[in-house]
Amino acid sequence: MFKSKLCLQVSVAKVKVLSQPVYGRIVNYRIGIRTQFSRECLIQFAHVDSVAQAGQLVGQKVVWKGENKKHIGKIVGFHGKNGAVRVKFKKGVPGQALGTTVELVGQRI
Repeated sequence: MFKSKLCLQVSVAKVKVLSQPVYGRIVNYRIGIRTQFSRECLIQFAHVDSVAQAGQLVGQKVVWKGENKKHIGKIVGFHGKNGAVRVKFKKGVPGQALGTTVELVGQRI
């Protein structure tokens, strides 16, 4: 069916499921020169310190628990070379969320 060997090769990454919750810290919103995107945040996880480890988190969900609400977001990519990730939330998180913790849902690493 396929003539190329590259189309037939599928690499499967090893996945560990952690029993303890994994927490990260909201560092900042994603910002531009004149704009601020409150729906997208930069999050740093304590155990992630490289692009390769951050790439394994892409596609997972995180939750920020405020006083009255939960904000659910999805990791859409990494940011920089030190393991920070970009998270897009369904609704924008408030300014009080900056510097607080989020929890990784699913916990695959």
